[in-house]
Amino acid sequence: MTNEKIRLSVDPPSGQRTFATLVGVLFAALGTVFVLLPLLADRLLRRITGSGDPFPSYDAARDLPPGMLPPDLAGGSAADPPSPVRFIGLCGVPFVLLGLYLALRVLRTAAWLEGTRASVRGALGTRTVDLATAEVAAGAAAYRAGDEAVVRIPTVVARDPGTGRRVTIPLQGMGLATLPPHELRALADAITTGRPTAGRDADAHVLAGQLRTMAGNPLGL
Repeated sequence: MTNEKIRLSVDPPSGQRTFATLVGVLFAALGTVFVLLPLLADRLLRRITGSGDPFPSYDAARDLPPGMLPPDLAGGSAADPPSPVRFIGLCGVPFVLLGLYLALRVLRTAAWLEGTRASVRGALGTRTVDLATAEVAAGAAAYRAGDEAVVRIPTVVARDPGTGRRVTIPLQGMGLATLPPHELRALADAITTGRPTAGRDADAHVLAGQLRTMAGNPLGL
């Protein structure tokens, strides 16, 4: 077993990545506009109504009685309370966050093997689990393929018994029937390296055997 880094073919194709990135950027841009518009509208309303306009200097207000001096000249605070219009823009913040998440998820999604250690990178972070010592099991993930119905893709779920950290590795690449044979064999080798064949580890060897069977029949015939 070598420590060669093997990138797994779970990345979305370039066309899907471009489309999802554009959608994410569009959501973020619309949310940003929604956040900024109330602020600009509030400033415009203040200019039209003259609310909050200070005197340019004390000379312009020296003839006024002390009780009628503006707050900035009388020693008080010149800051006006925030207008309720400004808080409407907060409704756009979730759209900004959603757009950024969509763009980061499609741009950052990746998985790779380094020796027996499997790493899966998502929108906000990367998780790494040693497959040789992890609790491994077969799973399934639901994905929507374009306009078609939701499809279920087989996965390998690995959980670190010490930290509880878990990674899920899809066994079907985007636009592929399964992961390429050499990637499936690399996963199987990582799972069985140094692992006993008896007890609870026997199921891990069965799973690795199924991966090798998939690698030997990539067309599924």
